[in-house]
Amino acid sequence: MAGLGGLRNVVRQELVARQLDEQIAGRFPVGRRLRVLDVGMGQGTQALRLARAGHTVTGLESDAGMLATAQESLATEPAGIRERVRLVEGDGLETGVHFLPGSFDVVLCHGVLMYVQEPDAMLAGLARMLAPGGLLSLLVRNADTLALRPGLAGDWDGALSAFETDTYTNRLGVQVRADRLDALTATLAGIAAPLHVWYGVRVFTDGAADDAEPPAGDELERLLAAEDKAGRTDPYRRVAALLHLCGVRG
Repeated sequence: MAGLGGLRNVVRQELVARQLDEQIAGRFPVGRRLRVLDVGMGQGTQALRLARAGHTVTGLESDAGMLATAQESLATEPAGIRERVRLVEGDGLETGVHFLPGSFDVVLCHGVLMYVQEPDAMLAGLARMLAPGGLLSLLVRNADTLALRPGLAGDWDGALSAFETDTYTNRLGVQVRADRLDALTATLAGIAAPLHVWYGVRVFTDGAADDAEPPAGDELERLLAAEDKAGRTDPYRRVAALLHLCGVRG
C-alpha cells in the first residue's frame, strides 16, 4: 500500500488507463454505459476511474485489506458515483459463483495472474463473463524479460537463473509467476476471446526504487509520453516489465 503513489505504480496505472480507454473508445459507441467487472481490483484505481466516466462497475477482491481500502476511497466519491459501484469479496477463480455468464461488457484482470499457479481455468471463467464482443483486459508480468531487472542491477547470478524460469520473487518478497506473450495468445484463442491488441507497460521505469516519487508537471508528462510510445513500439514493448493484453469475446 505504501507504494501506491510511487513512480512505478503511477506509470502502471496511467498507461493502463490510456490503453484501456483507447480500446473502449474503439469498440463501443460513444456515451454507452458499460458493465465492467474488475477481478482482483486491489485498491480500486481503475474501477473508480471507470465509474467516474459513467460506467457501472463491479469490483471483485479476495484480500480484506485491499477491499477495505477500496471501500474507503469509494466513500469519498459523490453519491452518483457510489451508486454505480458494487464491491464483492471473492476470488477470481470463482466468478461463476457470483455472476451469470455474459453479464459484462468489459472484464479487467490486472496484476492477478502472477498469483495464480494454473491460470487457464481462471481465464476461461473470465471469458465466460463477457457478452459477445466484450473486452477482456489482462495485465501480467512479462516472463521474457525476467533477467532484465537483476541484470541491470548487476546481479549476474540472478540474471542467469532468470533465463531458465517463469517464476520470480517480487518486491513484496513473494515468489510468483510470469507469463509469455505467445502462450497467452494461444490461451486467449482457445477460450474464444482472441488477442486483439497488446501493449508493453514500464519499459524505462521498472528499475526505479520502491520509494521513487514521480516527477511533477511537464516532466511527468514527458516521462509518460515516452513510456506510452515505447509500450506501442517494437522492439521496445517486448522488453517491458508488464504486458497489457486485450482480447475480444467472439
